[in-house]
Amino acid sequence: MNILVTGANGQLGSEIKDLEQTFKDFNFFFRDVLDLDICNFKELQEFVDNKQIEAILNCAAYTAVDKAEEDNEIAKKVNTEAVLNLVKVLNKRKGKLIHISTDYVFNGEGFIPYKESDKVSPIGVYGNTKREGELSVINSDIDGLVIRTSWLYSSYGNNFVKTMLRLGEDRDELGVIFDQVGTPTYARDLALTCLTILSKGKDSKISTKGKLYHLSNEGVASWYDFAKAIMFLGNVNCKVKPIETKDYPTPAKRPHFSVLNKSKIKNDFEIEIPYWRDSLQECISKLNRKK
Repeated sequence: MNILVTGANGQLGSEIKDLEQTFKDFNFFFRDVLDLDICNFKELQEFVDNKQIEAILNCAAYTAVDKAEEDNEIAKKVNTEAVLNLVKVLNKRKGKLIHISTDYVFNGEGFIPYKESDKVSPIGVYGNTKREGELSVINSDIDGLVIRTSWLYSSYGNNFVKTMLRLGEDRDELGVIFDQVGTPTYARDLALTCLTILSKGKDSKISTKGKLYHLSNEGVASWYDFAKAIMFLGNVNCKVKPIETKDYPTPAKRPHFSVLNKSKIKNDFEIEIPYWRDSLQECISKLNRKK
């Protein structure tokens, strides 16, 4: 199977690269914005046709949540219009799409882990543009599915884990928000799930057309809990103090509760999802080996 991975230099795309040799039946084409502009339909169509692409893993996204409040046109172009381009080119080829979305499609006012069937109410430009991208896939005629995730981190790219480790080495004390609750997700676990779904695709009796799934690591944490675990597992001597959201204002509003219910994806594809602290330990160990 010829697979195009967009956003290939990001956290998720980089983790998929690491897993390439594990999935030898797949022929991967890794592309990022500099060598394939998925916002340009003609360029995208020519590439997909020339390489005879059969499936696309869309890891490309505009994820600068605060900046999106100002750059709403760019966010819409990448998170919404580009997704529609992917749907259109795959519709012609009868190809498969896995599109990655976000917990930001929920307003965070709930208190029970969100199911795929729960009502969405996106907050901010980022959440709204990602929801519009979801709908392009869900309402299409292609074999496309959407996976929502949350609090993504990796040994690659810029993320909360690497920021905390860096700041923890430079400072004696950090204030981190304790009244926003969700689940950290190791991008490698998400990458493995995406590739597992593709590999099971031909043999599975489950139709993935227009399907929506939730995937994060197991367990629940606040950003404060997450930061405390990072310092402990990273052996960094920095005191972490809990602060409230109101003490750290940002241009974009964040959901206060965004825990995702993962029963559907576990049952449909018979996968086990690691506990968030176990995956965090794995990531930090990998970062230490890179030093």
